[in-house]
Amino acid sequence: MKTKILQWHPAFYAAVQIEFGDELDKLHFENEHQLSKKPLLIDTLIIKLRRGDRIHKNIGKIFREHNIIEYKSPEDYLSINDYYKVLGYACFYQSDTEKVCQILPEDITITFVCTHYPQKLMSYLSGRKGFFIDCLEVGIYYVNGGIFPIQIIVIDRLSTENNVWMSRLRKNLTITDDIDRLAREYRQKRNSPLYSAVMDVIMRANHEVVEEAKNMCDAIRELFADELEEGIKRGVQLGKEQGLEQGIRALILDNLEERKTKAQITAKLVKRFELSPDNAETYFNKYGNTTAL
Repeated sequence: MKTKILQWHPAFYAAVQIEFGDELDKLHFENEHQLSKKPLLIDTLIIKLRRGDRIHKNIGKIFREHNIIEYKSPEDYLSINDYYKVLGYACFYQSDTEKVCQILPEDITITFVCTHYPQKLMSYLSGRKGFFIDCLEVGIYYVNGGIFPIQIIVIDRLSTENNVWMSRLRKNLTITDDIDRLAREYRQKRNSPLYSAVMDVIMRANHEVVEEAKNMCDAIRELFADELEEGIKRGVQLGKEQGLEQGIRALILDNLEERKTKAQITAKLVKRFELSPDNAETYFNKYGNTTAL
């Protein structure tokens, strides 16, 4: 069975909005912001709606007016080339305006988000470039010394308390610490497209653990209760439909053996199974001999 490719980027775009849930009125989000007519796309662009608003969320404390985010999925890694590519994006974003310095360089920040710690890039920035790297808190690193303020967010090091959803946007989750906690959070948010997008990818990325959790966690069982109940209802209905169809088929074949005409058989179908004349004829054509007397 071919495995469906996980759509990590839409889930990340939803997760980053969830993370700023208490401050959404301060921010405007754009997914895959197009830099030009050519296919140059910023993963996520976050613009402050009101100049000077201070962002308190840990992953947004660095934010200024225009904030460019580059996200790397668990199957990818953050490289030195990625650093320069996004640096170029930021420069292009600043310069691609109608007026000179319409966007001030000092109003731009860059955020790199990756699942695993980018050791080579960090060594390059602190060693060869001579930048000072400061750990704001676990999983969040500031790079000081470049053209723009830069932070690097490492998902598998983020606080699972302060960043409930983004910290778990990865594989290899555990039942007690991760899946059960997410299920409890999600029960109250399951009607939200943002939470649904993140939860869907996390569940599929951790399918085996989720299946195991169904037998261990009350929250998971409750989460899937509606799904299971609906599945049972569909199964019962299907059984009824299959049983009905088997009865219709048996009546048609028995009456054909008795040399009954099509008109006689369809009349019996209408009477015994409460079918419309058209449905009775459809079943006859499906199971019977259309050349019968």
